[in-house]
Amino acid sequence: MAIKNYINMLKHLDLFKSFSSDELLNLFNKQCYEIKECKRGSIIYFQNERCSTLDIILKGNIIVQKIDSNGNILTISSFGPGDVIGGNLIFSHNNTYPMTIAAKSSSTILHIRKDLILELCQMNKDFLVMFLQSISDKTLILTDKIKSITMKTIRQCIIDFLTYEYYIQKNLRIVLNISKKELSERIGVQRPSLLRELKKMRADGLIEYDAHSITIKNDALIESAT
Repeated sequence: MAIKNYINMLKHLDLFKSFSSDELLNLFNKQCYEIKECKRGSIIYFQNERCSTLDIILKGNIIVQKIDSNGNILTISSFGPGDVIGGNLIFSHNNTYPMTIAAKSSSTILHIRKDLILELCQMNKDFLVMFLQSISDKTLILTDKIKSITMKTIRQCIIDFLTYEYYIQKNLRIVLNISKKELSERIGVQRPSLLRELKKMRADGLIEYDAHSITIKNDALIESAT
């Protein structure tokens, strides 16, 4: 797959905004990049797999997941078109993925080899600044995720999710745009544990729920999280 089909998209990314179309075409040659298609649900990188490229998502969505020894899946974050992964690992002494990277939907990914990244950092200050900013942003995402789940019960995690969606949707009836399985992965517990806690919260008169929504029945639920 030719890079020329994606030059216009790359020009609008912070990393490459200081380059012209011709400059980008000259920079990318067949020896320094590869474009791959990934099917929905496929593993892009296994945990502990070596990181040798900087990856840019051209199409689709990918998720970063941690699977513990009990089989619990914690979805750390999801990324879409234009997002960059691998920047925080490619120059590390221990350049292996600490978590699994999977395709949430059919995706197209640009893999840029380390040599070109190093060359771009040396020749273009704007690229270097944007590259360092990308690394910093990814570090903050991980830090915020760890802070959000540390020492919290399943109920507290559910309340945090409902509170966030309440202010986004501006409605006590929260329409779910993810499945219960995806919600459990986001919280970092198994689906049966999530469902048990939802049943307890319904029995306590806090919520009602069905397959597509969760309705907040007690305003104190939101007040307790603010």
